[in-house]
Amino acid sequence: MAIRLLPPDAAPDIARMRQVLSPYVVDVLDGEPAGPQPYVVARFVPGRPLAETVAEQGPVAGAELRRLAFGLAKALDAIHATGLAHGRLGPETILVVDGAPVVVDFGLDADAAAAGDVRAWAAAVTFAATGTSAEGTQTEGLPADLRPLVAAAAAPDPAARPTAAALVEALSRLDLPAVPSARPSAEPLSPRPAPAPGPHAGEREPATALRARGPAVARGWARLLAAMAVVIAVALAVIAPIAGLLLTLGAVTLLRAAWEPSLPRALGRTLLTVPYAAAATVAVPLGLVAVSAFGGEIDSLSAAAFGAGAGAAVLWTGPGVSAPRRQLERMFLPVVRRPRRLAAAVAVLGGLALLAGVGALALTPSFSPLYGLQGSVEGAMDRLQTAVNRF
Repeated sequence: MAIRLLPPDAAPDIARMRQVLSPYVVDVLDGEPAGPQPYVVARFVPGRPLAETVAEQGPVAGAELRRLAFGLAKALDAIHATGLAHGRLGPETILVVDGAPVVVDFGLDADAAAAGDVRAWAAAVTFAATGTSAEGTQTEGLPADLRPLVAAAAAPDPAARPTAAALVEALSRLDLPAVPSARPSAEPLSPRPAPAPGPHAGEREPATALRARGPAVARGWARLLAAMAVVIAVALAVIAPIAGLLLTLGAVTLLRAAWEPSLPRALGRTLLTVPYAAAATVAVPLGLVAVSAFGGEIDSLSAAAFGAGAGAAVLWTGPGVSAPRRQLERMFLPVVRRPRRLAAAVAVLGGLALLAGVGALALTPSFSPLYGLQGSVEGAMDRLQTAVNRF
């Protein structure tokens, strides 16, 4: 959390500020609007001011600029919908992580007007695109599709400027990159799915409340849960090679279909991975048998089972394979947004991964329902191991 101390004459409308729920606006949790020391309490998440980002990385361009413009318009629309205005929108009150903006310090100016925020939007977009503070009149650094919107938003007559909602509608028709969606209002403690901001440059304490977990952290937890699921699948392929491989084939195909989406194409991409998986399934047992020539004895069924596990691992993580894991991460994102659900998921999947790993090492592999194949594999592996040892 972060506490924003305000001047003694400030009178923020905390109730309305708390109603502003957007991935592009900082969450206000509480505050004291009156008294000798008014303050605002909100979430804290690390981020970079737009001014600092442009100074170090240069102007924003192309689709990333459109994404920034769209996010700022969405932020103003959410603020204006509650009857508030920002009044201080600019490069120092726009914080950026992964190219997406989060607006801070809103609702602190009682005299602010929505039309002034729209003009400030034009100035902020122009600054992001050019690195200068000119607005409206300097559009050379802007994409052609943004120039008329910026010019209209910077109109000298406030009545001639579009509303923030009109900006959102117009920007939504442009070629925008993937933009994170707003989190449900029923989840006030969840991390925002869009990138979140950080402290202002040069300040010991941030001037606003930001989230405690940004999108990078959420994605990290989602990747961890997905990795646990993959470990469980690979271990199951070692414990029950036939059933485990079939389960993995079905799972990666369905996840690809959900990611693409096209079931025939997903099936085709899975089939393209099968030769790599088959090579690993054969190579690992042969490698283990070769190792036995230098001493010791390798259990034939275990060697074949570890080959099946290697094949399953390739189906999940082989060359060019990313869609199944990404879809798993996407599925886990709603879980990681709720701390209790995240803790439960880590505990359950972590426990299952541990048990599956122990089972893969300790249990006798079962080739059910193809028991005849089990005998054939065991016999072939025994003969191969005998031949290698004799050689």
